[in-house]
Amino acid sequence: MSLPPNAAAVVFDLDGTLIDSADDLGAAANRLLASEGRRPLTPQEVRRFIGDGSRVFVDRTWAATGTPADGSDGAQGLDSLVARFIAEYQSDVAGHTRAYPDAVETVARLKSAGLAVAVCTNKPQRPAELVLEALGFAPHIDAVAGGDRFAHRKPDPRHLLDTLALLGVGSDRAVMVGDNEHDMAVAHGAGTGAVLVSYGYARLPLAEIEADARIDSLAALPALLGL
Repeated sequence: MSLPPNAAAVVFDLDGTLIDSADDLGAAANRLLASEGRRPLTPQEVRRFIGDGSRVFVDRTWAATGTPADGSDGAQGLDSLVARFIAEYQSDVAGHTRAYPDAVETVARLKSAGLAVAVCTNKPQRPAELVLEALGFAPHIDAVAGGDRFAHRKPDPRHLLDTLALLGVGSDRAVMVGDNEHDMAVAHGAGTGAVLVSYGYARLPLAEIEADARIDSLAALPALLGL
């Protein structure tokens, strides 16, 4: 699908698209690891592990630093570790997290131009809401769909379709903006336009990710949408 000529809604991914949250995610993970006598993650590992939600992030963290969370040597169950990680992260979601350049301003411009704006993220709902509030995005966003709001999450297209339902906008008049392969896959699966940013946490080479358009800065998005 190409970008709709009359877009009524823009849906953003969060981590790696609107915000650079790797430092705070890594800090929360490393506090948890330290409490269990494990080595810290490197910044490179943190960035590779981001994008699939807290459960997968913690599972990758545990597997990378010793016995996996479902191991037989007394390792705590994954559910317990995920709950502890979320509590650690939620206690300081924006200590070192920053909005990417022009991100807040672009979201505000889209909203002021009459478009509906939402966030569709695999980050849990409450931390997502907290960081959007802390960094000044919240007044310009109509809906937030975290990874635990629905029974499915990216790359399942139903995550994006249910987000659009919150806005009351059909997929043929919507654009998904993200930084990785999951964001573009969910856009294609849901039938929305797909815009890939050139920064963020993609695990595949950007040239291998199919998108309708590519931008180096969110500042380029309004013109791309004809605003």
